[in-house]
Amino acid sequence: MSEVGNVAVVGLSGSPAASSKSRVLVAYALARAAARGARVELVDLAALPADALLGRGSAPAVAAALDAATRARIVVAGTPVYRATYSGLLKVFFDLLPQDSLIGKVGVPIVTGHDRGHALSVDHGLRPLFASLGATVVAGGVYGTSAQFQDGKAAPELLQAVDRAVEEALALAGGAISRGDQNLS
Repeated sequence: MSEVGNVAVVGLSGSPAASSKSRVLVAYALARAAARGARVELVDLAALPADALLGRGSAPAVAAALDAATRARIVVAGTPVYRATYSGLLKVFFDLLPQDSLIGKVGVPIVTGHDRGHALSVDHGLRPLFASLGATVVAGGVYGTSAQFQDGKAAPELLQAVDRAVEEALALAGGAISRGDQNLS
């Protein structure tokens, strides 16, 4: 595995819970990218001021999170499934991103749910959400079930799925950088 240089990766934790399965997977994805030399940052959307997230004002923390997401080359978004789709936190954050702000970026969707019944939420929820802002989404999105977690730790096969998604994202980001798109890193 080669180093990825100075690629910026932002992880968005879209769970309202301080400890969540999707946050565990986002943090793991960021650790894997950092191990390859990427600059990483975790944005916990639940910690951001609600009024600013809802567009009823502004807050430096929300502005910084939006800036980090638009400057990153790779955006990892993790969310639990609620009512068969991504969390409202993730939705309001994506609503604040400027149109086309993810063109040239790579999106990595990570979704967790109780059982396999909501596995398509990766393809019917997060993939279109990323695409609506112009991101290229990795083919290997990640879906994890409650059964794949024991004592807050993800099962090896789930971590392997995250590894594959991160590797794909880094390869896509590296391809853009090697073509000379240095402003995207």
